[in-house]
Amino acid sequence: MDRFTSMTMFARVVECGSFAAAAQGSGMTPTMVGNHVRELERHLNGRLLNRTTRRQSLTELGRRYHAQCVEIIARVEAAELDAREMQTRPRGRLRVSCPVIYGTRALVPVLASYLDRYPEVQVELSLSDRFVDLAEEGFDAAIRVGELPDSGLVARPLRPSQRIACASPAYLARHGTPQVPADLAQHNCLALLFATGPERDWRFPRPDGSGVEHITVRGRFDVSGGMALREAALAGLGVILQPELMLKDDIETGRLVRLFSDWPPPTWPVHVMHLPDVRMPPKLGSFIAFLQETLGRR
Repeated sequence: MDRFTSMTMFARVVECGSFAAAAQGSGMTPTMVGNHVRELERHLNGRLLNRTTRRQSLTELGRRYHAQCVEIIARVEAAELDAREMQTRPRGRLRVSCPVIYGTRALVPVLASYLDRYPEVQVELSLSDRFVDLAEEGFDAAIRVGELPDSGLVARPLRPSQRIACASPAYLARHGTPQVPADLAQHNCLALLFATGPERDWRFPRPDGSGVEHITVRGRFDVSGGMALREAALAGLGVILQPELMLKDDIETGRLVRLFSDWPPPTWPVHVMHLPDVRMPPKLGSFIAFLQETLGRR
């Protein structure tokens, strides 16, 4: 017999006063209720109830065991209620992975609004430029910037990230200002370093809409972090192609100079990723809907 069912029926017998009364509304016969109680007594090797033809009462063992049963049943019912509520409204801990720059400049500024809207959700945000394994590492969602590998994850598009080419005034004073992307072939271009190698195939949408200009740039410095590339550009080392989110303040203050302002900015696709799930938890569904509302395509 199922132990928890037997404990539940024993508690019901104590509450109702008899096997017959406990059986009412339980879907069991009085005999079945009695069998559950007797099975517990066999398992515990002791009597739980003193039974006569007219009444029954708890033994000392029965009183102690009944108190524990009531507590256990209450905890199980509370756990089931909590689980049902998690499936009906957003609540609980939401673990999200996000690239450092996008998370710092785009996601974090809007998270306060999400947390205000859903006060029972706790967000744990991991800022990292690596592609985490959602299943292995226990993440609910990941935001990814750039072309996506085939991963089996569900990808929902957000607003693309605009990128701009820029350099410091000191670098441009020494080496001249490129007028069109093709001029970059004569400049020291600083590249973001991926596991597959440095990104040196730079693409610029043509102003007349006739396609994309592909430029294979050269340079003497590759680095795996976007913020390090920014620092290198500020130091006058060369030209970078990085997200506008990261460089906007530097452009506005004149620390960096935007190049090719009359060309449409290149973009990187941005997606929020999650595991396939027939029944998406409300906390995840609410987060994805919020991202599409605030950071989605315009």
